Amino acid sequence: MFCGKIRQLLLYFALLNFLCELMDKKLKLGLFLVLFSVLSFAFSAVNLSYIVGSQQQSFTMFQFAGPVGGGIMGPGIGALSAVAVDFASKLFLGKFTWDAIGFIRLFTVAAAAVCFGMVREKKWAGIAIPVAGMLLFWLSQVGAEAWGYALLWLIPIAATFFASNLFMRSLASTFQAHVVGSIAFLYLVGLPASAWWALVPLVVVERCLFAAGISVTYVALNSIMTLVQERFAGADFVRVEPAYSLVKVSRE
Repeated sequence: MFCGKIRQLLLYFALLNFLCELMDKKLKLGLFLVLFSVLSFAFSAVNLSYIVGSQQQSFTMFQFAGPVGGGIMGPGIGALSAVAVDFASKLFLGKFTWDAIGFIRLFTVAAAAVCFGMVREKKWAGIAIPVAGMLLFWLSQVGAEAWGYALLWLIPIAATFFASNLFMRSLASTFQAHVVGSIAFLYLVGLPASAWWALVPLVVVERCLFAAGISVTYVALNSIMTLVQERFAGADFVRVEPAYSLVKVSRE
């Protein structure tokens, strides 16, 4: 079994190397993909808590790293990378569940990555999913009984209008993942209304912690990529924010 996992890991990094070569040797983007993958694999191994309603599913520290790719690589590549890395790491660690919930959860972090990469310029990226989520939640019988749970998604809508602030951007992003995951559990798992009501205060604390984790992870990776941009001159294939970098770029 262990040898099989090693082969899976080698295959994944061979594919990653091939993708980097297809990118016309864009050094900074390739370096970030490798760094992002290694960090995500490590983060995926650290469980934070089990998801209510499924002891086979758990939150890991990957929830911190996944959205960050959208900010540095752009929403498109960031989301695709998040899905690929999340799937590969879960497969390697034996955490992937071959059911509808398992596959849907691959795209929760992709939604967060898209939001993180777009929400400063395009506010709809932080509003569309929460609004759609509220409507879908209230359309179900259980959701109508637990109507207050969906009001949590007013938080990312409000945070969207302050997305120039890193924590608010992170908060809006982590709630995108929460909306997608919640709707999946509502229709596929069937938690009772009382369980949804009980989760309300836990969700607030959980998402604030995730937003803080995303913010710290972004500052760290943004600082590393700022250093890479300083050392390797070239076109800006990777986006960095000097305001959230611990590395001071010299201006000549």
